[in-house]
Amino acid sequence: MVPREAVAAWARVASGERPPEGLTNPRIALVGAIADTILPRSDSPSATQVGVPDFVNVIVAGNYTDAERTSFVGGLDAIDAHCKAGFGAPFTELPPERRGDAVGAIEALTDRRAEPARTYWRLKGLVIHGYFTSERVMKTVLHYEIMPGSFNGNAPMPSAVVRPTHSKRHGHG
Repeated sequence: MVPREAVAAWARVASGERPPEGLTNPRIALVGAIADTILPRSDSPSATQVGVPDFVNVIVAGNYTDAERTSFVGGLDAIDAHCKAGFGAPFTELPPERRGDAVGAIEALTDRRAEPARTYWRLKGLVIHGYFTSERVMKTVLHYEIMPGSFNGNAPMPSAVVRPTHSKRHGHG
């Protein structure tokens, strides 16, 4: 089953209401660019096509403490700074093929507790969790049915089963 928190977060995303403590538009764009680099469009929808940046925004705004939120935002800025230093531009300004290189460079960092790796790995977990708990992915990619089968209240009843009678042999002979 889908965790209750994911269902609640997706309900908030569906409402269209932006959380007041949420990320700024440029940071949501950064989350979207990273999310689409991790889960690009293929035979299945991309992360942004199913609303993952808004899911991440709702989680960060509603489930993180002020200190965690501040740290996460600082980590997003560290990701951009890392990209500027190593690739000459902020992540969102890199062409798609360079975004993969930038993500690879962050994933190659050995200390996952230091920025920008710390926030990147937290973000990647949120992206994957949001993607695979989104209604569209669950229905069209995973083909997950919450209630398998269907109810047909007017289904025909099978006719009575007629059992063949067995002849009994009596000890004649």
